[in-house]
Amino acid sequence: MAASRRAGGPPARRDTECILEPLSLPESPGGVAAVEGSPYVPCIFCKECYLLAEQKQLLKHMIIEHKLVIADVKLVADFRRYILHWKRRFAEQPVTDFCSVIRTNSEAPLEEQDNYFLLCDVLPEDRLLREQLQQKRLREVLEQQQRERYDTSFHSMCMFCDQEFTGNRSVLLNHMAREHAFNIGLPDNIVNCYEFLAVLQGKLDNLQCLYCEKVFRDKNTLKDHMRKKQHRRINAKNKEYDKFYVINYLKHHKETATVTKLEFGKSWEEVQSEDDRELLDNLEEDWSDWEEHPVCAVCLFCEQQADTTEKLYLHMQKSHGFDFPKIKSEHGLNFYRQVKLVNFIRREIHHCRCYNCQEKFQSKEGLISHMEETKHIRLLPARSMWDQPQYYFPTYENDTLLCTLSDSEDLITEDQSEDGPVVSEDISNLKALKQSSVLNQLLYKEEKNREEF
Repeated sequence: MAASRRAGGPPARRDTECILEPLSLPESPGGVAAVEGSPYVPCIFCKECYLLAEQKQLLKHMIIEHKLVIADVKLVADFRRYILHWKRRFAEQPVTDFCSVIRTNSEAPLEEQDNYFLLCDVLPEDRLLREQLQQKRLREVLEQQQRERYDTSFHSMCMFCDQEFTGNRSVLLNHMAREHAFNIGLPDNIVNCYEFLAVLQGKLDNLQCLYCEKVFRDKNTLKDHMRKKQHRRINAKNKEYDKFYVINYLKHHKETATVTKLEFGKSWEEVQSEDDRELLDNLEEDWSDWEEHPVCAVCLFCEQQADTTEKLYLHMQKSHGFDFPKIKSEHGLNFYRQVKLVNFIRREIHHCRCYNCQEKFQSKEGLISHMEETKHIRLLPARSMWDQPQYYFPTYENDTLLCTLSDSEDLITEDQSEDGPVVSEDISNLKALKQSSVLNQLLYKEEKNREEF
């Protein structure tokens, strides 16, 4: 067992070991995530690989060489993951178990006939896969949109007057709409704003009108044309812009933006052109299509995943001797303390450090062996070690376990109220708020740790 204990006195916390970049838990065992991160997409049947941008060439290859046709491929949200899924499944079972067989030249002699295989969403597995990929893309887009909405580090130039803007993207977009009558939509309806602006700037640099897309001989002629023809707007029929509007990833709301549903193949232009009067016919809530999806939470000590928290807790108890429900009950952990405890354990395990004796190990395997043998895995350290504001922030960005935590019904009321209710900070005086906010303490501590690190 390769291990090295820090010398001198009782073990001390090493706050200088800060995590300098976002961490992510493994999405699936066996290193599939690394394969999915490749810029290449493999053929479902052979070792041929194509760049993701060469999707059409790959589809052509599979039709000609392997007689496989994928129906409505343009509606597949994540082409690479879709192909990887079916490559794995076709290696397990014959293609005829999944695909419809289409025979061509059926009246010709047998040697002149061809069998083509059609993979489409009539197959329940294919339909479910497409829906899951669509839902995953929707989540990613909404998360990206949320980050952009609150990003204050935005920096860009106006395309029409070269004025520089910093802060939030809305400042630039509102300026162009107000000062130059160029309105690409409300900032909150746009995603991947940097890329969107780069695409538009590229067209102007190439002396191309953004609306009619004609190319002009010089910049002044282009400006006069766009002003006189009122072409200072984008072409709504250009599908290149579809990916920059969140509405393309959503279905038209049934109600006033309370529940959104996926709708394959519908563009933002089509959604906007629908008659809003249809909404008046369906005002009642409809939860009939609500589906509970597996949580796929990851163990605190290994890469084992489970589709329910009960299974995950059982695994941690049997495999590692860590009884999370018992610890939660005995220590009266409310939701917020559970969050801090999970993030604390995740961070200690990430640093290969025993959270009880603070012994440091060279590998995660050595650490877990030590903690199980010494039974340190079953005992919590002093509350002052992990009950700290810094552990409100996730150690891993995609830690699904945090979403499944809940207060126990039998928690002591007195203990529950110890933290007090969450009260929003007064935003009437933003300058005073910035100076007195509790976040300043966390930021100061993090900056100090980085300097020491």
